Amino acid sequence: MKAMILAAGLGTRMRPLTDNCPKPLLAVAGKPLIVHHIEKLVALGISEIVINHAYLGHMIEQALGDGQQLGCRIQYSAEAEALETGGGIFNALPLLTAGVNPEQAFLLVNGDVWLDWDRIQLPTEVQGLCHLWLVENPEHNPKGDFVLTDNHDVLNKEDESPAFTFSGISLIKPALFQGAKSGVFPLAPLLRQAMANHLASGELYHGNWVDVGTPERLQQVEELLLLAE
Repeated sequence: MKAMILAAGLGTRMRPLTDNCPKPLLAVAGKPLIVHHIEKLVALGISEIVINHAYLGHMIEQALGDGQQLGCRIQYSAEAEALETGGGIFNALPLLTAGVNPEQAFLLVNGDVWLDWDRIQLPTEVQGLCHLWLVENPEHNPKGDFVLTDNHDVLNKEDESPAFTFSGISLIKPALFQGAKSGVFPLAPLLRQAMANHLASGELYHGNWVDVGTPERLQQVEELLLLAE
């Protein structure tokens, strides 16, 4: 299985920390946030990683190189302009499907979240088009995004029924992008269409999780990691 780390965002909410540094390279407990992800992916047995980038992307390539020093092989999907989540993944599909079964799912990681990777257990197979890890709703997203049924189906939230927040970690099959065209577009509409067609599964993640979108939340991750030492 291959993995893709999304790292093309501008990190505007992190300014001034991101004025001269891409958000994935911001240091947490002595190493860049993205390195924490890579090390955990390698520990899961994933050694083929694709990283997309746009803003200050050359710094990411300079810092990580080909991944050899981290025990993996890193390939980069450079974007002249940020293509949003969906467009970025679609642009990287040739790298994600090369040399593997084109129907095989890849692990998608939002580069600006943090979680206890030891609590993630990858399913052996994805029945539909995607498998999402959901979390209890944080303060900044109190109403949640998606409904999780007892049968582990993930559905669109259509009313005030209880819902959970998407963690930013998912397994995606390339077929999710069937019919998509290159350009700038978000991932969420494709996920919602899969849910409408009952082709999205999921599970609730239990453990520490932080959407590292602000300097305050970056400090929160720092404190969690220091406590874990």
